[in-house]
Amino acid sequence: MDRRNTEARLQGRHSDLLGLYPPPDEDEAVERCSAIEVPKEHCGQRIMVKCLSLKFEIEIEPIFGTLALYDIKEKKKISENFYFDLNSDQMKGLLKSHTPHTAISTMARSAIFSITYPSADIFLVIKLEKVLQQGDIGECCEPYMVMKESDSSKHKEKLEKLRLQAEQSCSRLGRFRMPFAWTAIHLLNIVSSVGGLDRSDPDSDSERKGHGTWNERKKKGFERMSIGDDMCNFATFRPATLTVTNFFKQEGDRLSDEDLYKYLADMRRPSSVLRRLRPVTAQLKIDISPAPDSPHYCLSPELLHVKPYPDPRVRPTKEVLEFPARYVYTPHTTYRNLLYVYPQSLNFSSRQGSVRNIAVKVQFMAGEDPSQALPVIFGKSSCAEFMSDAYTAVIYHNKSPEFYEEMKMKIPANLTDNHHLLFTFYHISCQPKQNTPLESPVGYTWIPLMQHGRLRTGSFSLPVSVEKPPPSYSVLTPDVQLPGMKWVDNHKGVFSVEVSAASSVHTQDPYLDKFFTLVYVLEEYSFPFRLKDVIITEANMEGELKASMAALRGALLDTCVRFLHQLLNKLIQLIVFPPVISGQIVNLGRTAFEAMALLVNQIHKNLEGNQDQHGRNNLLSSYIHYCFRLPTAEPAVPPTAGSQSYEMPMQFATLSRATTRPTSLHLSRSKSISNSNPDLASTPVSPDEEVQRIIGSKGIDRSHSWVNSAYAPGGSRSVLRRNPNSSCELKQLLHEELALQWVVSTSTVREAALQQAWFFFQLMTKSMAHHLFLTSKLDTPRRQRFPDRFVDDIAALVCAISADVAGRYHKDVELVERLNSSLAFFLNDLLSLMDRGFVFNLIRSYYKQIANKLHTAQNPSSLNALRMDFTRIVCSHEHYVTLNLPCSTLSPPSSPSPSTSSTTSQSSAFSSMVQDQGVATMFELSVPFRQQHFLSGLLLTELSLILDPDGEGVFFLHKKAISAVHSLLCSHDADPRYTDPQVRAHIAQLYLPLIPIVLETLHQLHDFSDSSPARVRHASAHADDSDPDGGNTISQSVAMAIAGSPLPHAKANPFALPTVAGRQSSSLSAECSRTLLVCFLWVLKNADAALLERWVSDLSVLQINRLLDLLHLCVSCFEYKGKKALERINSLTFKKSQDMKARLEEAILGTIGARQEMVRRHRERSPYGSQENVRWRKNVTHWRQNADRVDKSKAEMEQESVVDGNLATEASLIVLDTLEIIVKTVVASELKESVLGGVLRVLLHSMAGNQSALFLQHCFTTQRALVFKFPEMLFEEDTELCADLCLRLLRHCSSSVSSVRSHASASLYLLMRQNFEIGNNFARVKMQVTMSLSSLVGTSQNFNEEHLRRSLKTILTYAEEDLELRDTPFPEQVQDLVFNLHMILTDTVKMKEHQQDPEMLIDLMYRIAKGYQNSPDLRLTWLQNMAGKHCERGNHAEAAHCLVHSAALVAEYLNMLEDCRYLPIGCVTFQNISSNVLEESAVSDDVLSPEEEGICAGKYFSESGLVGLLEQAAASFNMAAMYEAINEVYKILLPIHEANRDFKKLATVHGKLQDAFNKVYNQSSGWERLFGTYFRVGFYGCRFGDLDEQEFVYKEPSITKLAEISHRLEEFYSERFGDDVVEIIKDSNPVDKNKLDPNKAYLQITYVEPFFDTYELKERITYFDKNYNLRTFMYCTPFTLDGRAHGDLNEQYKRKTILTTSHAFPYIKTRINVIHKEEIILVPMEVAIEDMQKKTQELAFATNQDPADSKMLQMVLQGCVGTTVNQGPLEVAQVFLSDIPDDPKLFRHHNKLRLCFKDFTKRCEDALRKNKALIGPDQKEYHRELERNYNKLKEALGPLINRKIPQLYRTLPAQTTQTQRNSFSRSSLRRVDC
Repeated sequence: MDRRNTEARLQGRHSDLLGLYPPPDEDEAVERCSAIEVPKEHCGQRIMVKCLSLKFEIEIEPIFGTLALYDIKEKKKISENFYFDLNSDQMKGLLKSHTPHTAISTMARSAIFSITYPSADIFLVIKLEKVLQQGDIGECCEPYMVMKESDSSKHKEKLEKLRLQAEQSCSRLGRFRMPFAWTAIHLLNIVSSVGGLDRSDPDSDSERKGHGTWNERKKKGFERMSIGDDMCNFATFRPATLTVTNFFKQEGDRLSDEDLYKYLADMRRPSSVLRRLRPVTAQLKIDISPAPDSPHYCLSPELLHVKPYPDPRVRPTKEVLEFPARYVYTPHTTYRNLLYVYPQSLNFSSRQGSVRNIAVKVQFMAGEDPSQALPVIFGKSSCAEFMSDAYTAVIYHNKSPEFYEEMKMKIPANLTDNHHLLFTFYHISCQPKQNTPLESPVGYTWIPLMQHGRLRTGSFSLPVSVEKPPPSYSVLTPDVQLPGMKWVDNHKGVFSVEVSAASSVHTQDPYLDKFFTLVYVLEEYSFPFRLKDVIITEANMEGELKASMAALRGALLDTCVRFLHQLLNKLIQLIVFPPVISGQIVNLGRTAFEAMALLVNQIHKNLEGNQDQHGRNNLLSSYIHYCFRLPTAEPAVPPTAGSQSYEMPMQFATLSRATTRPTSLHLSRSKSISNSNPDLASTPVSPDEEVQRIIGSKGIDRSHSWVNSAYAPGGSRSVLRRNPNSSCELKQLLHEELALQWVVSTSTVREAALQQAWFFFQLMTKSMAHHLFLTSKLDTPRRQRFPDRFVDDIAALVCAISADVAGRYHKDVELVERLNSSLAFFLNDLLSLMDRGFVFNLIRSYYKQIANKLHTAQNPSSLNALRMDFTRIVCSHEHYVTLNLPCSTLSPPSSPSPSTSSTTSQSSAFSSMVQDQGVATMFELSVPFRQQHFLSGLLLTELSLILDPDGEGVFFLHKKAISAVHSLLCSHDADPRYTDPQVRAHIAQLYLPLIPIVLETLHQLHDFSDSSPARVRHASAHADDSDPDGGNTISQSVAMAIAGSPLPHAKANPFALPTVAGRQSSSLSAECSRTLLVCFLWVLKNADAALLERWVSDLSVLQINRLLDLLHLCVSCFEYKGKKALERINSLTFKKSQDMKARLEEAILGTIGARQEMVRRHRERSPYGSQENVRWRKNVTHWRQNADRVDKSKAEMEQESVVDGNLATEASLIVLDTLEIIVKTVVASELKESVLGGVLRVLLHSMAGNQSALFLQHCFTTQRALVFKFPEMLFEEDTELCADLCLRLLRHCSSSVSSVRSHASASLYLLMRQNFEIGNNFARVKMQVTMSLSSLVGTSQNFNEEHLRRSLKTILTYAEEDLELRDTPFPEQVQDLVFNLHMILTDTVKMKEHQQDPEMLIDLMYRIAKGYQNSPDLRLTWLQNMAGKHCERGNHAEAAHCLVHSAALVAEYLNMLEDCRYLPIGCVTFQNISSNVLEESAVSDDVLSPEEEGICAGKYFSESGLVGLLEQAAASFNMAAMYEAINEVYKILLPIHEANRDFKKLATVHGKLQDAFNKVYNQSSGWERLFGTYFRVGFYGCRFGDLDEQEFVYKEPSITKLAEISHRLEEFYSERFGDDVVEIIKDSNPVDKNKLDPNKAYLQITYVEPFFDTYELKERITYFDKNYNLRTFMYCTPFTLDGRAHGDLNEQYKRKTILTTSHAFPYIKTRINVIHKEEIILVPMEVAIEDMQKKTQELAFATNQDPADSKMLQMVLQGCVGTTVNQGPLEVAQVFLSDIPDDPKLFRHHNKLRLCFKDFTKRCEDALRKNKALIGPDQKEYHRELERNYNKLKEALGPLINRKIPQLYRTLPAQTTQTQRNSFSRSSLRRVDC
């Protein structure tokens, strides 16, 4: 049977438990690295400008345009020129003769501009030119300004004339241009006015961030932009089409850039300067939009086609080269070699001859012969692609013109000394004259481009020669005074020109140039070499080279970064190939290492914002990853572009640590696609395939990537070939040299290397892998791969760095953090390359160093955190499992872990079976375990140390350690290599010690039971109850839960959870506990069951009970909370607060440096581009549960709740499996009694939660098996379990899922049957089931009675068809029980109807409880249900009374069971608390004797139960502020504690008593405590059913107004019967039933006050006394004999009605029936007496008030003596005292009233005296007035008061009077005595 159950349980299970659990927190994932970016060309935010049309008022000639961007703040042109023309074909035709061929590339009309540093100061400047013609600019512009298109008919002739002129100019001067007009567009207006997306648009923000590029992120780190700049986002704005109409005429003397900047600055603020410029009317239409990601038909700045380029005949778009406003730190990745020449100005004022219309011709010459002018100058628009010369625009009749042209040239890669720029100056004759040439040369000058091997750029001021320069001039500069040459203006500089280069060939930095040149000289061995003034020979070469390397630190960072790859390549080459100079090997290793360390450090320091989460600079990591390779010695021919035939591609994807750390570490849900190498996501098969993988196999798909280009500056042009017998010997191995240099380095260099240790570590690993590959050593045994010397260096290095980590962790927090993770990554990589035993020893040495330091550390937690990160990174190896030797037996190996040979494949690794050995060692961190499973041993040891409660485990450490284990387990779950269950079992062996570790931390775990939603219970507050889910059963005191002081059971579990007080501060957060528990369940799920059994069988009872406790906690922890709860969590995202708390702690403990924190925040803010593959960013991963996004879609919520439900089921099933294992082992041993109860408890607890039907079926089968095997456990020992079980089963019998119902009914039936078989009746189960049902009915909100009836029917059917028991009384007993249950259900239905009517509901419960007068257990249950209901509604006094009644009931029966001196003798003892308690006495005939089976079986019928109930009652009284009653309760409790000598409890009780009495004393007046307000409510009308003609006194919360209660009741009953049915009777007169409408329901509500007889008042002294134990109430109704309510004084009567209730208030319900009614009628004179007494009392109170209140006093006085008072004292006296009454009955009243007045005047006098003392001078007059009034009053009253009625004053015989007086005084004394 058990086997069948187990098989059934294993079907359809989720293989990966952790796939259902939210993935590990990405913040903790230190072993993750972000994707390394492929080196790529820099580009800023790109905008596309399309020129659509240009129209003038008149069209007479072609017009040419230029676009460029200018930044006026930086005063810089930030893009090259883009040339366009929008001329019609007709206009173009005019220039046919000058441009025979038009290249398609020059016909572009759209351009893409890149802007790296967007700012509010950028303008798009548009300049227009026209063909040169005679006349200055003003004349030539005139027609455009004057003529309008509309009046063309007027100017017809003029136009014709102009056209003709234009034609002539074009044909003659078509080659030359003149300036015409210009305008500018302020880009910010476009971006912002077109609204750059509406700010309120919810998506706008994300979009704005979305396209941020790589550099944008970097740039943020370099400098914060000004506020305005944040607004300029040119990457996303709404495209705009503009029509520009305001052009300005070019001023001939204002053409320079300086003037332009002035104009542009004026454009921003409207000023007079621009108004002076003359406008030219035109219409230019352009389109400005964000550039698409990959536009079609695009040309690069070199005019290369950028893919996609489908058709070469289509008009292209040009990419315009950017000249960034500030530095851009990006290495060159494309070949670029452009030169820009900007002629600026010329001064020919002193030049003789006709030189006025000057044009400058620029040529790029390869030699001096005119034919050697190279066609490398880019054409402008509608012309040839390249030209061999270019001209500047001509300014008419100007001898010293300014120029604004830009000549762009594509210069050859290999410049020689002969290459130069030649400038020729011409005079252009605009008028065609006879024998005057069109252009006559008037001067020459030149610039040699190369000097000392460096390209010459910058600003030049050149002298101009009048004649042609002599031969071989080009080697010299024009500054040299050549003999016999004639110069303009005496060889002064008259021509200024600027030359700049955009080149990936020429560094334009002296330091870099020198270094590269020296390296080149060495490579070519071309000595001697002249470098500036130094001749480099073999002798000084070494010194110069070293000096140049040291001088590199002076180079501009910007340039260093641009040439970073070449620089590092050269340094590495110098290390690998020490140069041979004159036969000597020169070792440059040290210098190169220093230079490298400093360079790398400088890059890091200055480019802060460009780092990943490990502080690695992206530029450097992408260098190692994509560009670095070991230089080989064989020189190779540069491959031609066409034949790409190398044996192996040029590039290597390095150690796949990009996104693709070993596949096993990708969680199944994350997508791991490496952007560099698609192959990397595949799973390696053998442990060493990874090495081949390190060497990679894919290049970058970017067509013009130079990595293998012949043009790489000084590139070694070598090709990496894999050739086993290759003759190439590497002279020095890079990794060996690096290790050596590092170990021996000192001071600054060592520090620099340490700062960026990761760089050198990665360089070494890559070099090692390449070396193994190149020398074909991948198959050699690991120990023979590397020489001993290198191995020693590595050991020394690791040792030194570990010492640094240990020694400097509190000084250089950040450095140490980086160093620590770099070292860990390095060792992780070494595990793939070197002997594993050796690497393990390195890890051990690190551990030792840290451990030694830990003892003395001031801040151990930060060291711990470092070690934890280290362990986590090392363990993230993709062969982590194999490295741990999961299958070998635990015999101590020879080395820490013998290296598995490389051939061991995964399959064989798991084949060997575990041999039998001491199971215990496998489950603890024993020495053999840690030797065998080295890495997992480290990890688990770390975990157990951090979780050690006495340790210093700070919150963030807990999280770190647990998260490390969790992420490893996740990776196993997601790893396709480990799907086989047997393999999983082996892996689980590596984690077996986790089980005892978690057991140890049991008391630190978060207690999940209290936060779970209330199910069948009131909010239970059991903290130290053995059943944390308790409180939902009758057996678990609901009542106690309410008062929150749990009761210690006499039969408490032997393994109760420690109390709350026992939880130290080191307890784990909910999140950590949950993760730890899920890991624990993972091990239980995947471990080998047989192994677990053997382990459990060795445990002690205590340990097994702890394990059960832990399982209990697991059930609570993973219980399904439902969608609602998920939504709640989503909205609260409670995780955040904890993270913040951790951050705070870390900051306080100093484990994170402030800067690091800043960098981290900074990184979180950075606008990740959409194209980024950033896997470690929390909010990018879509599957994070309850992370940052609160607003989840419906579907996601659904999905999440499904996953959550699956997790809950899987977790519960694992617990069930484990319980089965425990039962199995326990049966075999002797321990079963003590353990089985615990097992059943956990089972019951799991039934109590929200479980899936699937789980419940298995749960019921297990439960039935358990009960079947051990019936005595339920029926003989602990009743509590039986009660719990009955409750759970009944609850599931009412489930809406039929399968659950049928299982539950079967279980319940078998339970009865089992009980019957033991003792021929099943009284116990019968009793418990009845009680459970009562409890269920009383407390459960969503309980379905229909379903339950069906289940009961099923049980009956079972009983009728049970053949074995057909002839026994069993079926009949079942029938009885079922009938009884149906009765309860019927009552329940009634209760359901009255769910909304609290009074009626409590009445019903009261009635049911009364019905159980004879079965104490059930009565107790219902009393507790009532207590629960009262508590919910805040009626604490009533709840307390329910508890007191419960206690009295228990006391009654305990007294019958055992006669115990110190226990209460029954209800009688309780009557001081309340007179109502006596109804609990067991006096009737049919009282059951408590000895009978199944009676008084609940846990309350015991001494501790009684104590618990009393404690609760006291607590409830305390909440109700009835402190005096607490004393009475404790009077009963104290003897019990005294008898038990429980001094701790006694101390507590006396403490509580002291509190209570203090409160009584402090609140003596009683007004601070408000006990309640009472109303009489009468119900009339048959609509009310049972309530018709009933009167109740209702107790309402204090200060309830009459209006409130009448509104509440009216509203409630209107809702029930309908609005027009309910009527409130407004008066309090007796109701005449006959006058009422039978179809209506009437309510009569009156305020009543407690009423006490005079004798009672002597005893009820305090405010409490007057509000406790109340049974009589009174209300008054005024009336007159003729039916009106009010009349004159002499006809005003009053009716006093006194009501008596059946019980005293407070009682166990809030309304009590009125059982007696008595009326007293007062005649008018009595009414007057009462009024006067009241007035006199008021006066006395006001007079004696302390502190005195003059205002109050004056008010009362005014009311008494003021003249105007109507019906005042005087009138009363005149009405009643003026005549002696006729009726002798009234004599006494008359006299009494007269005495009242006497008293009254006396009091008035006192009051006046007091007032006189209180008033100030300002009130003197008022006081006199009062006195006058008083005197008048006194005079008027005098005769009335003094008139006695003679009849009353007859003299009596003396002695009788005497005796009477005596007896009276005696009796009164006696009364006092008693």
